[in-house]
Amino acid sequence: MSSGSSHGSSPTKMSAMMLGALGVVFGDIGTSPLYALKVSIEAAGITPNADISPSVYGILSLITWALIFVVTIKYVLIIMRADNHGEGGVFALTALVSKKASQSTFTRWLTIIAGALGASLFFGDSMITPAISVLSAVEGLKVLSPDLEPYIVSIALALITGLFAIERFGTAKIGKVFGPVMLIWFSALGVLGVIEILQTPAILVALNPFTGISFLMAHTGVAIAILGSVVLAVTGGEALYADMGHFGLKPIQRVWMGLVFPCLLLNYFGQGALLIRDPSAIDNPFYRLAPEWALIPLLFLAFMATIIASQAVISGAFSIANQAVQLGYIPRLRIKHTSSEEIGQVYVSKINIFLYLGVVALVTIFRSSESLASAYGISVTGAMAIDTLLAGYFMIFMKGWNKLIFLPIFGLLFLLDTIFLGTNLFKFFEGGWLPIAVATVSLVIMISWINGRERLLKARWDQAMPLNDFITQLNSSHPHRIPGTAIFMVPHEDITPLALLHNLKHNKVLHERVVLMNMAIVNRPYVPDDERVTTRHLEHNIHAVHVNYGFMEEPNVMRAVALLRAREFHFTLMDISFFVGKEKVVAKHSSPWLLAPFIMMHRMMQGATEYFKIPFDHAIEIGGHIEI
Repeated sequence: MSSGSSHGSSPTKMSAMMLGALGVVFGDIGTSPLYALKVSIEAAGITPNADISPSVYGILSLITWALIFVVTIKYVLIIMRADNHGEGGVFALTALVSKKASQSTFTRWLTIIAGALGASLFFGDSMITPAISVLSAVEGLKVLSPDLEPYIVSIALALITGLFAIERFGTAKIGKVFGPVMLIWFSALGVLGVIEILQTPAILVALNPFTGISFLMAHTGVAIAILGSVVLAVTGGEALYADMGHFGLKPIQRVWMGLVFPCLLLNYFGQGALLIRDPSAIDNPFYRLAPEWALIPLLFLAFMATIIASQAVISGAFSIANQAVQLGYIPRLRIKHTSSEEIGQVYVSKINIFLYLGVVALVTIFRSSESLASAYGISVTGAMAIDTLLAGYFMIFMKGWNKLIFLPIFGLLFLLDTIFLGTNLFKFFEGGWLPIAVATVSLVIMISWINGRERLLKARWDQAMPLNDFITQLNSSHPHRIPGTAIFMVPHEDITPLALLHNLKHNKVLHERVVLMNMAIVNRPYVPDDERVTTRHLEHNIHAVHVNYGFMEEPNVMRAVALLRAREFHFTLMDISFFVGKEKVVAKHSSPWLLAPFIMMHRMMQGATEYFKIPFDHAIEIGGHIEI
């Protein structure tokens, strides 16, 4: 059951959930003030001697209304209502839409591709966010002393290495300090902004949306570059939706509206007020907000905030990978649950190594947050556009929201997404190729796996003997029965597993009790234990057992066996033998090239024995060949 439900929560519990959400959900968007305004103003092509005021007013207006439309209206007020039993994120949406799309092959594949692409773009974002966040924080050392500039990349790499090294320990313990740290961070953002705004209150003119529109119309030559940089202020907005299952809708809404959004605006306007008075502060307007005595504490706080933001997006990548495994989008991976209290706290070593190498490469190649900003944005805006499409389809055509009202609303939101995506695509050769390359590789892997897995299941079905036919044969063959219970892991409980046929053919025996266990992942994040196991009792003491798991859960055979012992059978672990098929998949000569990655991944993936948590000393693996 999701931990995200906040209904009926006591004030104390609600406060705790709000503090937890503050530490996990808002780290990415909360560190955007470190670089977003600076990069956006520089994108306008302001020369050192030019009047910076029009750019400051115009870009502040664009940032303000981007936060209002993209984050507040789109995610916080609308899309977060499209939850899958409390869970959010692109895979939760994909699972919801797939329920209706399952009747149409074309619609189903379109939904699968959209979900896979959204997840692929998220992996690209998971590399760029730690790189740009840590670099932007460490660059504050230049304000402290220009002599430290040569060491910025080395310090950033050391911080990143430490960050990824501690991932395997999980965030259950250190997560308790994330909320208070981020509370101090956002409070500092607000206070620093207010001090500057009070000195230049005219900056509040930028709240007018027409200020931003007029600025764009007056700077059509660089409008694309400006919008491509303004989007940096809303990166992390999708995390509000993706992390909804951990904290619930209301805590996230309240924290955003009551603290995060106001403090972000205050800080951006404070930076703008400073730049109006002192244009030379454009070298680093965020750190220039701080008085000299507060610079070192602010640097330390920024280090902490960026580490938290990076850790949150890395944990999100682990969660997305876990969901992808459960939904059958990628091969089985070794997944370690790092907390017995927090649902969804997982660690995936292969993903951790993949992300670490990617982040190190980004920092080494781009060497500054300003350069890295060119690579940022494409993955985020692409994922946001997919969220809008899937959520719009679900809300309007599945939940029955009023088409006359919400088709134009989702159309407008999608138009904003495509504008932001389009402006970022123009940065392709400046670094934007990187997230596209990561997303392309990830998408090919997912589509290859999904297609190959379906072909493999069909081949198994075509070669298999129907269970009813096998039972009919037993009526006349009367094989020798031996004591104990044999549990066969099967892809479907209506077919006879090849491992059973091979065991009967070569060993000439059949166990006294035979259980055909099918572990299925359903389009729900969690399944309660009273709905987990269903059993059909057949002739000859054969039993077909169907076990359901949600896509946020970890399949565990022994947990299912415990439920069977409590409800159906009386046996001990010593009586049980698990039979697992271990097939070698080979391609037919006519097979498409897309199957080659699938076959390679199938041979390298984690075995079923380990994945399903089957005790090794009770597992018997029986091999075979299968052509697809």
